[in-house]
Amino acid sequence: MKKLLIFLLCTLLPFTALQAATDGVRLKEIARVEGVRDNALVGYGLVIGLAGTGDTTKNRLTIQSVANTLSHFGVNIGPDDLNSRNVAAVMVTATLPAFAESGQKLDVSVSSLGDARSLSGGILLLTPLNGPDNKLYALAQGALSVGGYEVHAFGSSEQKNHPTVGRVPDGATVERAAPLGLADGGRTLDVVLYQPDFTTAERVVESLRRNAGVQAVAEHAGKIRVTFPAPPQDLVRAIAMIESVPVTPDEVARVVVNERTGTVVSGGNVRLSGVTISQGDLRIQVQTDYLVSQPDGVLVNPSRSIGTAVVPQANIHVNDPEARMVTIPSGATVADLIAALRAIHLSTRDVITILQSIKDAGALRGELVIQ
Repeated sequence: MKKLLIFLLCTLLPFTALQAATDGVRLKEIARVEGVRDNALVGYGLVIGLAGTGDTTKNRLTIQSVANTLSHFGVNIGPDDLNSRNVAAVMVTATLPAFAESGQKLDVSVSSLGDARSLSGGILLLTPLNGPDNKLYALAQGALSVGGYEVHAFGSSEQKNHPTVGRVPDGATVERAAPLGLADGGRTLDVVLYQPDFTTAERVVESLRRNAGVQAVAEHAGKIRVTFPAPPQDLVRAIAMIESVPVTPDEVARVVVNERTGTVVSGGNVRLSGVTISQGDLRIQVQTDYLVSQPDGVLVNPSRSIGTAVVPQANIHVNDPEARMVTIPSGATVADLIAALRAIHLSTRDVITILQSIKDAGALRGELVIQ
């Protein structure tokens, strides 16, 4: 018997450890290190080479910008002397990722700022891209890729997709390294959860203490402060060790419904209390027919009160079928409820209405989010 117990323990313990590791996720999948973030870049530029689909002369912004650009090449011309629809004023946007260094390529988005009809076939002139601190971080230039078109001929037009927005793949070159709020040489590091939760934050603290050998304190539901025993010599290795810590995040019982598209998404841990649902379908149809009443025979002395008359005849049909009833036992899931409602041929919008009523009745053990 003792040998049998030892054999069972040796067999089940690795399986239990493997199961615990499988249930958890890496910390990097549910959180990020504070200071490691993307940065938005924006700039104003010109798109040239358009086949008469650019901004009109009413857009003084574009005309003035063309005149200013030509002055840099030694061409002095006034805005009133320009009359062309081959240029469009645009706003250029890009995202500067964390740890981006000089020379790295970025994709940029180009959007029309004036009254241009299409940016198809255009070339973006050299455009500086600035960050929120008003510093230059990248330069953008290149041919636009527009997934649409617009054609006008003799008052008729044909349009596909959105022709006034385009992209320049690898169109921007980073000129300044991305700003980083990560202090090197310090003893503390902050970890921010993507979805703040008190239970998940406490589990992260326990896992960091047990698996990473560091001190961790939850500042609040979305932030954990990590303290190293000594300033790490290799910060990258220290962060990689923290990101690899296994954590089992706590799941919130939530049902998300979208009334516009008729979509219902529910987590597997959403339960229902015992509830009975009765859904009826009362239909009333009123149909009116208009009949003409014509007097018969010949009237010798016709009276003004005698003549042709229109007589309405109304038919009312009432269809009141028996109400369909569904009983859900306590502990059932939302999936069980939807399957039962589908069995009586209810539409998705009826299901959404019933879910709202169940929530109002207090039988939905979770959060109902309506989009």
